[in-house]
Amino acid sequence: MLELKSLIREVPDFPKPGINFYDITTLLKDSRGLAGVIDELRQNYLGQHIDVVLGIEARGFIFAPALAYALGAGFVPVRKPKKLPAAVESVEYALEYGTDRLEIHQDAIQPGQKVLIVDDVLATGGTAAAVSSLVQRLGGDLMGLAFVIELDVLNGRDKLAGVTAPVFSLIHY
Repeated sequence: MLELKSLIREVPDFPKPGINFYDITTLLKDSRGLAGVIDELRQNYLGQHIDVVLGIEARGFIFAPALAYALGAGFVPVRKPKKLPAAVESVEYALEYGTDRLEIHQDAIQPGQKVLIVDDVLATGGTAAAVSSLVQRLGGDLMGLAFVIELDVLNGRDKLAGVTAPVFSLIHY
């Protein structure tokens, strides 16, 4: 993991003073780094017979399709409002200042399908908790939540305390 961590650029004071931004674009442009992320995530879920991998807009779209391919699973996008063309199930969740909404096609998950949620960063946990509730509403069997980076200081796992599926993060800050 140290090798992967060394490929992530730290940008101080972005997007505002006092915030350290962990830029994954430097990891993504490195072919061995990108392959390493997918290989490590794949290794963690081998043998679980995942049916679909959900990617959360936008950066979850980078990792989830590649991981779905590596696991022999399908990919399902979880999108911001009004981006999906058919009937959707939606969830509204709290942000620091206000609320946000995510949507998934109502037919994206069949009852009993084994589902893995993937995103780039676990920060406060609100987005991941909201997507977990969508999986539950659609009858999916949530097998896990996978993140490339977890910002431990923000205690995002606390917000996922009610989620019974395991949480896995490759890199911790």
